[in-house]
Amino acid sequence: MILYDYCRSSAAYRVRIALNLKGLAYEQVPVNLLQAEHRGEEHLARNPQGLVPAFEDNGVMINQSLAICEYLDDAYPQTAPLVAGTPADKARIRGLAQLIACDIHPVDNLRVLKYLVGELGASEEQKLEWYRHWIHEGFKGLERRLAESNQTGKFCHGDTPTLADVCLVPQVFNANRFETDLSAYPTIVRINEACNELKAFADAHPNLQPGA
Repeated sequence: MILYDYCRSSAAYRVRIALNLKGLAYEQVPVNLLQAEHRGEEHLARNPQGLVPAFEDNGVMINQSLAICEYLDDAYPQTAPLVAGTPADKARIRGLAQLIACDIHPVDNLRVLKYLVGELGASEEQKLEWYRHWIHEGFKGLERRLAESNQTGKFCHGDTPTLADVCLVPQVFNANRFETDLSAYPTIVRINEACNELKAFADAHPNLQPGA
């Protein structure tokens, strides 16, 4: 298994957590986004979008973090499942994960922020205002869904980490990196802290990765 990633990529961070939770050994190959290595032909052959992560297993190359996580569940069902339970349980887990990965993350990722500044001329203050606005828009709904559900336990769904937690932790990391006030989201903060007490999450932290 080879994971082509960048230390501060939220999407790559998710896959590192997923691999760790499932106890799967893998090789890391860093792709430095700040040095535009993702735009080189070598990486474009792995992912024509020029994004990370790219994941290779048994000669198969997979892009998109949620697809990689689902692949890991299907290919290695003998280890800790990321999406499990009844059809309703699975739908809730996927819904929480997609709320973060599909609604919050895309408008706040590096290439969007760089476009705001480089092409549209936004100031640093305006960039931060944009970032924090979309974090708050997403986290308000996520906090309510978590706080008001009896299916929420120590983690996003019950007392075992799932794909939802795999997505939550990187987004909270980035929110903190941009000094976003998270005091209005106590359930999110609590779950993030519980996750980071686990070795699988701690070992995936961006500061511990190659190229950090």
